[in-house]
Amino acid sequence: MLCAVDRTTTRTAWRIDRAGSLARLRCVEEPLAPPGPGEARVRMAAIGLNFADVFACLGLYSATPSGSFVPGLEGAGVVEALGEPPPGRTTRFRVGDRVVVLTRFGGYATALNVDTRYLHPLPGGWSFEQAAAWPVQGLTAWYGLVELGAARAGSVVLVQSAAGGVGLNALAILDRLGARPVAVVGNPAKVDFLRTRRGLAAAQIVLRGTRGFPQRLDAALAAHGATGFDLVFDAVLGAGFRPAFARLAPEGRYVLYGAADFMSAGPRPSWPRLAWHWLRRPRLDPLAMIASNRGLLAFNLIWLWESVGRVPAAYAALSVLGLDPPHVGGRYPFAAAPAALAELQSGRTVGKLVLTTGGASS
Repeated sequence: MLCAVDRTTTRTAWRIDRAGSLARLRCVEEPLAPPGPGEARVRMAAIGLNFADVFACLGLYSATPSGSFVPGLEGAGVVEALGEPPPGRTTRFRVGDRVVVLTRFGGYATALNVDTRYLHPLPGGWSFEQAAAWPVQGLTAWYGLVELGAARAGSVVLVQSAAGGVGLNALAILDRLGARPVAVVGNPAKVDFLRTRRGLAAAQIVLRGTRGFPQRLDAALAAHGATGFDLVFDAVLGAGFRPAFARLAPEGRYVLYGAADFMSAGPRPSWPRLAWHWLRRPRLDPLAMIASNRGLLAFNLIWLWESVGRVPAAYAALSVLGLDPPHVGGRYPFAAAPAALAELQSGRTVGKLVLTTGGASS
């Protein structure tokens, strides 16, 4: 399916009439109203893809809008117009500024209006593609590891899906903190990537989904001279949950922020497979958690969109870590959004996938 990028005052967007199937995504041309009070119109140059986009289109995401909507939570581009500031508010942004964008859906578009409090200046030296790969997954890693997980120097931290976008951000944050990571991946090819690009030793990388997974976790702990994890950071759930939770140290925290194991491979949900996973989902005994002094915390980053006043501080907390630009594992033209989403579903990707519009100079 092809989708020509429109460069007029209207916009081009990927819109789904209702959730339930990725096959319902359609490329449409539609008008875009002038930015309202406190908003900026941003001409998008690059758009980040997230598992939440797929789950939203499938109707499996709790925050999915009802009816027709445009997927997408993040991107980067250039401010084209500004609405009047509301009473008592000012903005530091000007027309022509290069910005990072957070948006509660609506990101799969060549332009959009967004509250300026969701914007952040493009980090110096970063491309639009790198900037589009940063906010959702960077903030997810920061919030889960630092705010909830209390990771610090010396912490032994298990990172599930360590070669994905959030996982690579998590490894970078742990490196800055001086923590000791154990990286779990589901594909042998990703082991070499983590060794060459992140500098991890073989003993710090564990392959998920094969026999002997619990024993490999024990070996990784032993390599760190530890008997349990101070923190587990997980967006998979699935079969790896129980052995990882069982290896939490006293006062250890298990931070869960997704359930990628529920991901469907095709354009529609596989309801028998989802039912099977649902029935087999882990169940914990709170009384046993008291006795073992372990905790489970769960979050969905959509809270940040609902607490817009906290967004600037969250950006600042992530920025102060001084992370390198995120790894962009694949670039797709805007016209190829369905193919990019199918690749994301495959589980083969490393780092972040982005769409590029060509709508702003880089």
